[in-house]
Amino acid sequence: MKNYLPEDKKSEANAVMMVWRNPYVERDQPVKKRLPRGVEAVRVATCQLQARAVADYDEFLRAIRYFVDVASDYEADFIVFPELFTLMLLSFEEKELSPVEAIERLSEYTPRLKADISDMAMRFNINIIAGSHPTRMEDGDIHNVAYVCLRDGAIHEQEKIHPTPNERYWWNIKGGDKIDVIQTDCGPIGVQICYDSEFPELTRRLADEGARIIFVPFCTDSRQGYLRVRYCAQARAIENQCYVVLSGNVGNLPNVANMDIQYAQSCILTPCDFPFARDGIAAEASENVETLTISDINLADLSWARAEGTVRNLADRRFDLYRIEWDETGAHPGKPPPRREPLGPSTVGGG
Repeated sequence: MKNYLPEDKKSEANAVMMVWRNPYVERDQPVKKRLPRGVEAVRVATCQLQARAVADYDEFLRAIRYFVDVASDYEADFIVFPELFTLMLLSFEEKELSPVEAIERLSEYTPRLKADISDMAMRFNINIIAGSHPTRMEDGDIHNVAYVCLRDGAIHEQEKIHPTPNERYWWNIKGGDKIDVIQTDCGPIGVQICYDSEFPELTRRLADEGARIIFVPFCTDSRQGYLRVRYCAQARAIENQCYVVLSGNVGNLPNVANMDIQYAQSCILTPCDFPFARDGIAAEASENVETLTISDINLADLSWARAEGTVRNLADRRFDLYRIEWDETGAHPGKPPPRREPLGPSTVGGG
């Protein structure tokens, strides 16, 4: 190689390039390139909300608006609130209501709640997963419904598929029969309310439909209940190579039986592989403290992990042995679980 280094007088500016051929690599084979790891950043916020006595609906809404405003200031794309976060609306009733009375009272707020949360989403330019709210449906049944209000004005609903035994007994809450992804400006997402996260078939369906973020509003009264949701959510993140965001209630309301005690440690969970956070935890709140937890997650890391990760759970499934089949028609409804009195306390949450 002439004139390689003119100032090198001893070599007379010459150099030699030496090439070692790897004998274990076929030179005629095309070069295998790794999938590039780009950046597709999404900022998510989870609100660990404290149950508080409020004087009226407007005071409740101000408490929600505060956290939406803060998350918007931090330029979050999503904020998620806990399951049954509207139960504090029962705190200003003159007396503690029976379960039937409480359901009827809460259902009266549904139209107003949807309109106000949707208005917030557009005003603050943030997608809001509004926890869940007990709602009387057109057929008269009570369902536990998460309202997803997007910043483009769209409102989506996701019903809880599996009510807990306490929800069925005390409030006669019925389970929904449909779960699908929700299209957002950050890609498809899924919502699973508390207990639903403990059924892996639901998350797998959402992942197969393209969901890369699963939001899990929950309401648990004890550490055991919380850990059921937490451990299952972490498993869902690994199984489906997706992010899972949890949001729970803390605090207590003395005159609202279903909010007597709460336990939560909200968090943002990831798959467990090299591109992701250590221990599979992007961020987590302190236990039982009202706070907002925010983290950036890179959706491009999911694409890389699914294609080239250490393990590839979605790609390595054995469809020759097993698969999930979803009955879209509802033509084969299972026998509903009996309405037995639960052994636990009267709280409707519990994961």
